[in-house]
This record gives sequence, structure tokens and C-alpha cells, in this order.
Amino acid sequence: FSTIKPSLTAIEAAAATVVPEEYTSTVSGKAFDRFVVIWLENTDYDAAFGQADLAYLAESGLLLTNYFAVTHPSEPNYVASVGGDYFGIDSDAFFQIPSNVSTVVDLLDSKGISWAEYQEDMPYAGFSGFNFSNQATYANDYVRKHNPLIIYDSIASNASRVDNIKNFTTFYDDLKNKQLPQWMFITPNMTNDGHDTTVDVAGSWARKFIQPLMNNTYFWDNTLVLLTFDENETYTIQNRVWALLLGGALPKSLKNTTDSTFYTHYSEISTVEANWDLDNLGRGDASANVFSFVANDTGVSIQSVDFSNIYNNKSAPGFFNDYEIPIPPPNVNAVNSNGKGVLPAISSVWANAY
Repeated sequence: FSTIKPSLTAIEAAAATVVPEEYTSTVSGKAFDRFVVIWLENTDYDAAFGQADLAYLAESGLLLTNYFAVTHPSEPNYVASVGGDYFGIDSDAFFQIPSNVSTVVDLLDSKGISWAEYQEDMPYAGFSGFNFSNQATYANDYVRKHNPLIIYDSIASNASRVDNIKNFTTFYDDLKNKQLPQWMFITPNMTNDGHDTTVDVAGSWARKFIQPLMNNTYFWDNTLVLLTFDENETYTIQNRVWALLLGGALPKSLKNTTDSTFYTHYSEISTVEANWDLDNLGRGDASANVFSFVANDTGVSIQSVDFSNIYNNKSAPGFFNDYEIPIPPPNVNAVNSNGKGVLPAISSVWANAY
């Protein structure tokens, strides 16, 4: 796969003309009306648990003590969190997932639920380049591997969708103008997410970013925020990561408590499906546990999982690695925890695979 690396001149020219999408909606959910995902980087559970700023935030949230990433390294986890699979990706290289592969965006669009990504230091909306460095220090800032939706051609090659992938300048504009979507994925830059620094830097950034939002009723009311990490740092142990649920949608009785249920990044999708009674992708989302308090509000059952031997520390064979197999068709007969089948548009695309 070739890598897209436009010149600075080309980037500056595009940035001067691209207009980010402004797309909002008010589709009521059963447990929350807005879902916000914020990912930090590469930290073992115990290291994150002991970080002071994250501990401060945990006092206002529900700590998920058995939340697992799905593989190593970073990029396949990002891919999995929106598509229900990582398709054998086992590196942080340049990937383009074919346009017949669907994501959570297809599910959201089917119900008119607005969505966006906000990527810190991305030069302009819809940028598809491999990275964008700090132009003063040449340090890493924005990287494609931490932008899950741009890796899918069903988003990147769709002009009506790609400009919903925006930067932090637009986030604060959308916040000020009350134009935030109902689903969003937020990625800080390579310094603030801890990738090129430390968990103390990441924790400090997270607190400074989230704390003002707690006092913004437009953002916070009936919003569920998931703050977590893409993967742990130590590849030889279970790939368990620190994860916290926050927001006005979280019942007060659950604040400063813990939940020991087994979850993975696929639970991000299954929880959204249960909340808005959506169809599923026919992949890892269909069987993933829904966050327990949302399951209670939606009448969904939680599976008891023996995860004592679950490590999730290596990618399985798939389309994008040396043990290549074709992209598997989704299970078009899958039924998710809220009793819905696969999105009909997905079944139609893959009809000839059976």
C-alpha cells in the first residue's frame, strides 16, 4: 500500500479551502443522547491507575476494571473500535480498508444520528495523509494510525462523510456554536496522548480537557464519555487497559465506583447499538458486552466471561498480514444483544459471499 504524504504546500492550499461539515441531530437514546470516546496511548493498567489526574477523574466516574484492548499495536485497535474487526492488521503501517467494509458510521447514518471525529493538530478536515508534524519543532503531532475512520475507504472516499473528520479548532467551534454531533471520537496529539511522552502528560491533558466540559451543560447533560487507552505497554501480559465512564448520563449512584464486567473495544460499538436500538455490523460488535448500566437501561443481558486466559496480545491471521486470508464476510445472520440483525445495507453488499 502506498503512503499518502502530501507536501506542506499542498496541505496549506487544501487547508485554505476545505470547509468542515457541521452536522448535528437530536435522536434520543435509551441511556444517553451523546457518546464521546477519548483515547490515550500505550499504558499498562496499573500505571494509569496510579496516575494522579486520572485518579481525580475517576472520582466522578465508573472505572471499568476489566476492559481489554483487542490486539497490538495501536492501529488495529483503532480500526477495531469502529469496524468490529482489525482484519489481521499487525503493524502501524499505511492501510486502506476496502469500501465494501462498513463501520459504526453506517449504523448511525441509518437512524440519522450525527457523528464526527476530532483529531488534534490534523491540518484540515478530511486530511488523508500519513502524518502531520509540528512545523516549528518537527515533533510528531497528528498521525493517521490514530484516526480510525480515515482508514476505511467507505469514509475516506465518500465526499459527504470525510469532512466530518475534523481537528480540535473545529471541536471548540462546534462546542461554542452548539453544533456537536451525537457520536464522536477524540484523539489528542502524539505528545498529549502519552505516546511520545508519559502517562503523567496524558493524564494531565485528559483532566485539563475534560474538567471544563463537566461544567458545560450543553456538552455534559445526558452525555456518556469513555476515556481509555488503545493498548497496554507490556506485550507479554494481558492487554487490559484503564477505562473510565463519565458524563451527565452516568447515574450518580455509580460515580466513584467500579465495574468488573469483561469488556473490549468492541463494547464501544455494541453499547451504541443497544442505546439507539441499531442493527449490527455482523462482526465483533454483535457479541460484545454492552456497558452494564446501559444494558440495565436497555434490557440487554450481560455475558459472564472467563477472561483468565484472554491475552489479546497478538493479531490473528487476516487480510492485512503475512498470513493473509480474504476479508471475511460479516455474519449476516448475527443478532446483537438488543435483538437486532445486521444492517440490511451490509447484508446486501455481501449477499454474493454466501
